[in-house]
Amino acid sequence: MLDSQLSARIRHAVDAGFDRQVETTAELVKYPSLRGAEATAQDFMAREMRARGLTVDRWQVEIDAIKHLPGFSPVSIGYDNAFNTVGAHRAANPKGRSLILNGHIDVVPTGPVEMWRRPPFQPHIEGGWLYGRGGGDMKAGLVACLAALDALKRIGFKPAADVYVQSVIEEECTGNGALACLARGYRAEAALIPEPMDEHLLRAQVGVMWFQVRLKGVPVHVAVAGSGSNAIESAYPLMQALHGLVERWNARRGADPHFAAHHHPLNLNIGKIAGGDWASSVPAWCDFDVRIATLPGQDLAEARSEIEACVRRAAQDNPFLANSPPEIVWNGFQAEGYVLKGAEAAEAALDAAHRTAGGRALENSVSTGTTDARFFGLYAGIPGLVYGPKSESIHGFDERVDLESVRRVTQTIALFVADWCGLETA
Repeated sequence: MLDSQLSARIRHAVDAGFDRQVETTAELVKYPSLRGAEATAQDFMAREMRARGLTVDRWQVEIDAIKHLPGFSPVSIGYDNAFNTVGAHRAANPKGRSLILNGHIDVVPTGPVEMWRRPPFQPHIEGGWLYGRGGGDMKAGLVACLAALDALKRIGFKPAADVYVQSVIEEECTGNGALACLARGYRAEAALIPEPMDEHLLRAQVGVMWFQVRLKGVPVHVAVAGSGSNAIESAYPLMQALHGLVERWNARRGADPHFAAHHHPLNLNIGKIAGGDWASSVPAWCDFDVRIATLPGQDLAEARSEIEACVRRAAQDNPFLANSPPEIVWNGFQAEGYVLKGAEAAEAALDAAHRTAGGRALENSVSTGTTDARFFGLYAGIPGLVYGPKSESIHGFDERVDLESVRRVTQTIALFVADWCGLETA
């Protein structure tokens, strides 16, 4: 537990550097670090880490190095331009507890840019909010990790234990970036991920699976459409059947202590559909992409079997598909649900830091999405704490993050590092 005088100095040190922190965050938001285009943003992070005296490890993620590991998800976009970046502070004589500060550099697609009030990668500040794609999810949190270390250095201290700041790829579609950090040997006694959590601690998250359903029909001229099989129209009954499956899974939520009270924790999304070649030809093919959620503890292999059986049964009701079964391709997230357990000491330290910075007790939340915390908690025995600032419209138009919330979260992270890792003179 930190004394009040040191806590006040740390908070004031965060405030002293906050304008620069916001500038750095806005600069990072300018990089359109979509999947497959993260490298320049990672170069930026590497420069920022080196400028702070951290030892930088920047490497290309290789599928062959991680595909055999638990938690791996199949990849649909190549890794030629996929780099992780880790900045390491290594204590000469560690006295405290080691820590991973983890965040993802990748952002989701913008959708039609004309539907944004301003261009998504031209950040601006308005009414105390920083706008721009990735500002909330989660570049503000990623920069806050560096700013927290800056604050400690500003008052003459550094962590008395090893700290690894991880900027990873692919959190939004596989999580393989975080898995690659584990494969590279990065371990610590706790991990903190400043995802946009409205200053709550994530207690549990659902599992997430991605797959694509591929259908093939018979192309004929539209004048004799009845003699063919329309692959696009044949897709809709399959979608309906999948929605029915996820509703049956939702009915099981009463047995889950974290999601029993949630009215609809498991969601299914048809995120993309493509098919056909020509308006006057009955479409011969159709592919649609699906995201479906599972409850913590739900076996993913069994879930895949249920999905395949569901699609197979629905296809049997279609005269053509019964003889030309759809193909299912698992092409992204195969993420298990995760519940934070065995993290009492880390939770207590985070709660104390949060109370000091925000003046109120730390609240818990559950998420109907996934985060990289599962890798630490499920596969490495590392408590994975997810706690970050208030954000709105993540994955939507006009994404924004609350700057006062970012300030409080940065203070909390700095206080948490000081307590968890201990301090020594810089």
